[in-house]
Amino acid sequence: MPRLSTGFVRASGYANKVRKVLFALTRGKLNPEEVVRASAQLNQYLFDKLQEMGVKKEDVVRISIGFDIKNEEIEWNYDTLRIEVYKKEEEEKLAEAMREVEESEKALEIAIDELSKLSEKLRELSNEIAQTVERLKREHTSLKLEFEK
Repeated sequence: MPRLSTGFVRASGYANKVRKVLFALTRGKLNPEEVVRASAQLNQYLFDKLQEMGVKKEDVVRISIGFDIKNEEIEWNYDTLRIEVYKKEEEEKLAEAMREVEESEKALEIAIDELSKLSEKLRELSNEIAQTVERLKREHTSLKLEFEK
């Protein structure tokens, strides 16, 4: 069962994070409209839960939930929902959580940049190999033709 986990995020930004993480988890597997629908459904459920818990916009939360993909639709397993809340009043925990968020985001950006560069190098190398193969085919064919003369 796939699991969505937001990492640490301000409560005011949880909905955006849920959508982004869900898009990342399902990239190439589902229609984007389904991802938008499912994230909106979960975000509405989370909004109600956060309200019940008395979570304020400036608090930090970490949300995780399992889900299944059936018939090209996301089904949330609400019984696996876990919401961690760090109140603004708990400044030390909040500062630590935000440092973790910033470090994670920087590491992710670096990894994505490195993978993008590597992907481009591989694409260039693949093109170079394909050109070499085609050149060798042409040379081999012309050698056969000269030999047959």
